[in-house]
Amino acid sequence: MSQTHVQTQNEVAGQKKWQMPDTLILIFIVGLLAAAMTYLIPVGQFDSQQVSFMVDGAEKSRTVINPESFRLVTDENGDVVYNQVQFFASGGGIGLMNFPFEGLVSGSKWGSAIGVIMFMLIIGGAFGVVMRTGTIDNGILKLIDKTKGSEALFIPVLFSLFSLGGAVFGMGEEAVAFAIIIAPLMVRLGYDGITTVMVTYVATQVGFATSWMNPFSVAIAQGIAGVPVLSGMTFRMVMWAAFTLIGIGFTMMYASKIKANPQASYSFASDAYLKDKAQEENEARWGFGDTLVILTVLATTIWVVWGVVAHAWYIPEIASQFFTMGFVVAIIAMLFKLNNMTANDVADAFKEGAGIMLAPALLVGFAKGVLLLLGGGSEDPSVLNTILHNAGSAISELPSAAAAWLMYVFQSVFNFFVTSGSGQAALTMPLLAPLSDIAGVSRQVAVLAFQLGDGFTNIIVPTSASLMATLGVCRIDWGNWAKFVWRFMLLLFVIASVTVVGAHMMGFA
Repeated sequence: MSQTHVQTQNEVAGQKKWQMPDTLILIFIVGLLAAAMTYLIPVGQFDSQQVSFMVDGAEKSRTVINPESFRLVTDENGDVVYNQVQFFASGGGIGLMNFPFEGLVSGSKWGSAIGVIMFMLIIGGAFGVVMRTGTIDNGILKLIDKTKGSEALFIPVLFSLFSLGGAVFGMGEEAVAFAIIIAPLMVRLGYDGITTVMVTYVATQVGFATSWMNPFSVAIAQGIAGVPVLSGMTFRMVMWAAFTLIGIGFTMMYASKIKANPQASYSFASDAYLKDKAQEENEARWGFGDTLVILTVLATTIWVVWGVVAHAWYIPEIASQFFTMGFVVAIIAMLFKLNNMTANDVADAFKEGAGIMLAPALLVGFAKGVLLLLGGGSEDPSVLNTILHNAGSAISELPSAAAAWLMYVFQSVFNFFVTSGSGQAALTMPLLAPLSDIAGVSRQVAVLAFQLGDGFTNIIVPTSASLMATLGVCRIDWGNWAKFVWRFMLLLFVIASVTVVGAHMMGFA
């Protein structure tokens, strides 16, 4: 064997040694750690209670935990109970080897995991049909031709609009659909898939975290904490504008770097698919059928936004509207022979689009399974309840400024396990609101710590279904995303920390 051949083999081995583990492996490792925690942390339990609050003149109610009711679960001998996860569990139980399956089939059509997974497959299939028509690609070519010289405006405009959507009506899952369309645009403009994620999903979470009126986050948290709903609006509006500008600036700096040197992109390899498609399109076709497709997509978008704002539509309703959009686009494509599509082509396009979402859908189910290993977080006994109680007790004994900051840190970490804004509010605010009184922190600041911690960590935690879906449609592995976004997360963490402590020092109440 030649020396050159041996050297080549060693180089390949070295490359494999330093390769980032697949996201599925990382989540399974987290699952191992969660299972180990069940041997170290006893099971705790809270009782539940109903709280009522006013939103826009209407009374709302929410089931939350009673913070004064916590107790460790004991057996008949008075010893604390450990819900130790076994290697395998039968009869619907949660074991180390069946937590992926249980996670995939858990929940309902209204949420994670099964509802979110089906939402992803339907959305992917519907937009697979739209993309197969060629209308989006051709429309992008036309748009670029018409806006030559002002391409840089796409990033601040898109980021601002998606951030506003996150702030006003809690936009998150909807970003997945837009990312499918915007990804080819960004690649054609000389940017990359990561830029797409930044101006769509990340922008929504910046708005979500800094919102003054988000009905799924700040409004619920204020109601549970006994703070007037939508109070502190001026402070939060200024905060939203500041963080949105920071996000725009960070994204534009990265995008300009990628445009100058495409190989510096963290998604350079995964962008190859979109770049190959861009090179195949030399001339932009446009006809009446293309106009109808664009109008259908636009009308569906407006209709969905109206439904979310006016009628609180969620996963089932949104998925159904986008499926209808795909159905209408399919009829238009066949009537106007867009890309010579037939009924079978429509079916193939739907299956291909849904197939793209399969990998992130698996990640959503696995991540949900990790939470199930810890027993979830509710009135049912769980390890997570014990963690929540102990963290809250520790925070209440600290100096007020430190307590305010640690509330933010705790909410950021806890969001890994409960990524739902309303769910995290129901679990944490009944405990942290009264504890903030003891620590000398206003409840308004406690709500601020919640919303910033809950919102910003959605940008990186692999347990966020919307993040994984957006990365999936942009063909970006979570490991590559983490390599890029940690700098932005560090920036957000530092500024959010200053914001929380500063709000406390100013007496924000």
